[in-house]
Amino acid sequence: MRTNWWAPGLLCLTAFIFIFFQDSPFNKNSGDSIVSANYELMNQIQRNVILERMYVDGEVSQETVKETIASMEALRAKYSEWQLIHMDDKKIVFRMKMDDISPLLKANGYFGITEEGVLTIFNGRPQKTNIIQSFFQIDIGRLESKTCEELKKGIPIKTKENFVEVLETFKTYSKGDQVELQSAGGITARYL
Repeated sequence: MRTNWWAPGLLCLTAFIFIFFQDSPFNKNSGDSIVSANYELMNQIQRNVILERMYVDGEVSQETVKETIASMEALRAKYSEWQLIHMDDKKIVFRMKMDDISPLLKANGYFGITEEGVLTIFNGRPQKTNIIQSFFQIDIGRLESKTCEELKKGIPIKTKENFVEVLETFKTYSKGDQVELQSAGGITARYL
C-alpha cells in the first residue's frame, strides 16, 4: 500500500495560508479595525502644501504646511476655496486671490514719486532703496505744489479703498505712451 505524503503537507499549507490571510490587510472582509487602520496609514502620503495669497497690489505671500493626505478628495475639500495651481511628487500649490492689499502695505506702505516723477509704492517713507512697485510717470507740472509735496513725503496706504483712490486720482496726471494693465484685484493702472 502506498502512502500519499503530499496530502498532509498540502493540508498544512492550506491552513497556514488561510490563517495568514484572514487577518491580512489584503483581506477586504477583515473585521479587525486595527489592521484596517494600519492599511489606511500605509496608503497616506505626506506633501508640502504651499498656499499662495495674491493681493490687489500685486504682492504674493506664501505659506508652507506639511499635510498628510489620505485622498485627493479630502485634500480638495479642505482647500475648497483655493485654486489648485501645481502638483507633483514633492509639493502641491494652491492659490487664492485676496480682495485686499497685502499686510506689508498696510503696515508700512507709502505712495510717493521717484526723482523721475514715477508714481511708486515704497516700503516706508519714499527713498531710492525701498521701492516695492512702480506704476506710471506723472506730469509733475500739472500737480498742485501741496499734492507734489505730499507725494515726496509719502502718502500712507492703510486700506484697499485708499490704494484704489490714490491710483485713480493720479492716473489723470499720467504722461507719455504707457500701456494700461489690470491687476489681479481688478485695479487698472498704467505701467511704464
